[in-house]
Amino acid sequence: MHDFLVASVAFIVLIAIMVVVHEFGHFAVAKLCGVRVEAFSIGFGPRLFGVKRGDTDYKVCLLPLGGFVKMTGENPGEEQTDDPGAFTNHPRWQRMLIGVAGPAANFILAFGMMIFYFGWINEVPDVKISTLEWVSANSAAAQAGLQPGDVLQQYGSAANPDLETVVDVTRKNPGQTIPVTVLRQGQPVQTTLRLSDKTDASTFELSQTGMYLQYVQGPIQVDQTVAGAPAERAGLRAGDAIVAIDGHVFHTLDPFVDYLQASQGKPVTLTVQRNSAILPPVVVQPTQQDKSWRLGFVGVAPSDPPMKTRPLSLGESIGESRAFCVENSSMIVDMLRRLFTRQASVKQLSGPVGIARVAGQAAQTKYWAPKFGLAAGISLNLGILNLLPFPILDGGLILLLLIESLMRHDISINVKERIYQAAFVVLVMFFVYVSFNDVAKLSVFSHFKP
Repeated sequence: MHDFLVASVAFIVLIAIMVVVHEFGHFAVAKLCGVRVEAFSIGFGPRLFGVKRGDTDYKVCLLPLGGFVKMTGENPGEEQTDDPGAFTNHPRWQRMLIGVAGPAANFILAFGMMIFYFGWINEVPDVKISTLEWVSANSAAAQAGLQPGDVLQQYGSAANPDLETVVDVTRKNPGQTIPVTVLRQGQPVQTTLRLSDKTDASTFELSQTGMYLQYVQGPIQVDQTVAGAPAERAGLRAGDAIVAIDGHVFHTLDPFVDYLQASQGKPVTLTVQRNSAILPPVVVQPTQQDKSWRLGFVGVAPSDPPMKTRPLSLGESIGESRAFCVENSSMIVDMLRRLFTRQASVKQLSGPVGIARVAGQAAQTKYWAPKFGLAAGISLNLGILNLLPFPILDGGLILLLLIESLMRHDISINVKERIYQAAFVVLVMFFVYVSFNDVAKLSVFSHFKP
C-alpha cells in the first residue's frame, strides 16, 4: 500500500509539473502574439481558487493531473468572429509558433534541469577499490592484457585510484600511454594502456577503453520482461536474479550488454536465481534489433551503489546536459521509428501505470540522479510526442496549418471537427490499450507468465 501511495503521489507531481510547463510555453507565446488567453489552469475540473488579471483567469482546479490553456477561438466549432484577440484571426506563422512553444518549453525544462543537476549535484559512485568487472574484446584494455578481476593498484601517477580518479586520468590523457599496475590473484602485474587520441572529454565514458569497473555487489535483477522477447519465452520473470551469463558474473547491465554483443547472436546460458533457489541453466537465443543483440528484459542493479557529489563547471554541465538530451531524444525517436516500421511492439511502451511505477521507485531512492533523469526524460518524451503530426497534438495543429498555407485557404470547420473527433477516439483507444499492458506487467501478475 505504501509503494502504491508513493507511486501515485510521485506520478501526479511529476506529470503536473511537466504538463504545466508545456502549457506555459503555449501561454507565453500566445500572450506575446496578442492572442487572448481566457484561462491558465493548474489541474482540471471545478475551480478551487485563483485570480483574474486582465482577460486571463489564473486558477487551480480540483484534479491535479496537469493543466491547460484556454485561448479564444482555438477549438474547431467555436463561433468565428472578427475578434482580433481570437486564435484563428492571427497569422498562421504565429499559430505555428504557439503550437511549437509547448514542446519547446519541455525541451528547455529538460536541458535546464540537467544543467542544474550536473552543476550543483552530479552524483558519482563512491568506489575506493577499482576492480575490473569486465574487459571488452579487442579494446585498448584487452590489448594491454587487463582481465576481469584485476584490481588497479597504480594508474598513471595515481596509487590505489578510486573510480573517479581512473575516469579523470583517462579523460585528460587522450592519445597517451598510461602505466598500469594491477593485483591479479595476489600478484602485481605491470602493463601499459594506450589511450585513443579520439577521446572527447565532454562525452567520454570509461567503457570506451574497454574497462568496466565494479561498483555494486550482487547479481543483476530482472525488473520486467518484454512481451514476446527471448527472455520471456525462456521463462524469465520479474524478480529473477541473473547470477551469471556463460559463467561470467556481472553486477550491472553495461558489461552484460557488451558481452552479449561480443557473442554475436550465439545462444547464451544464464544462471538464474529465483526466490533464493538456483534454477536449472536457462538457454536463451538473443534477437537482433538495429544491429544490437538483445534478450528483451529490463534489468536493475541489486542495490544503490554508494555515491558522492562531484559538481561540474558550468561549461562541463552544459556539455553533459546536451549529451543527455541528445541521447535520450535519439532513443525516443528510434523507438517511434521502430514502432512505425513494425520492428518493435506497442507492448513495449509504458503508459500512466508504468510511469507511476518508475516514478515511485525514483522517489523512494535516496539519490538525486534517478529523480532528475526520470523527470528530464519524461519532459523530453512529452515534447517529442506532442510534435507528432497527429490531430489534437501540437504537431497535428502545425501540420493542418502547413496544409492550409499550401492551399491558401482554411480547411472547413466541419472537416476539422470530424478529424479531431476521429483522432480523439483513436487516442483514447490507444491510451486504454497501453494502460492495459501496463497493468499486465505488474509483478502481481508475474505468476501467470510461462
